[in-house]
Amino acid sequence: MFAAINNGFSRLSDHPDFGKLILRVSLGALLLFHGQFKVLHGVGWIASHLKAHGIPGYVAYGAYLGEVVAPVMVIIGLMTRPAAFIIAVNLVVATLLVRTGAVWHRSVTGAWALEDEAFYFFSACAVMLLGAGRYGLIRNPSLQ
Repeated sequence: MFAAINNGFSRLSDHPDFGKLILRVSLGALLLFHGQFKVLHGVGWIASHLKAHGIPGYVAYGAYLGEVVAPVMVIIGLMTRPAAFIIAVNLVVATLLVRTGAVWHRSVTGAWALEDEAFYFFSACAVMLLGAGRYGLIRNPSLQ
């Protein structure tokens, strides 16, 4: 009985390319909210954090690449794997820069304090490993 239920469910839900699309669009769209904040308010506050760690302030402009350009590329399926890699690196840098002290902390509800950052990072890693899939605006396989 359980095997029949599982087989029926598997037949209905066996659409890996659609799953890749959902993952790509959700990762990219959610990161664009962060990018929108940077576009509206600038990256000066990031530059000051970088300078405090001895890193040149102009590196802060990389946030635009990791939170605006790369998410759009992931959404449309343009160079998806490199774009997802850029997102993952951006998340590591942002976490090390701002949230390093929260590694061992939990929220009041018991969740890990870096849960959001980890979810974005591992989603970007999954997109990097899976690729764009069949659904995307870019049809040229060498540009996916």
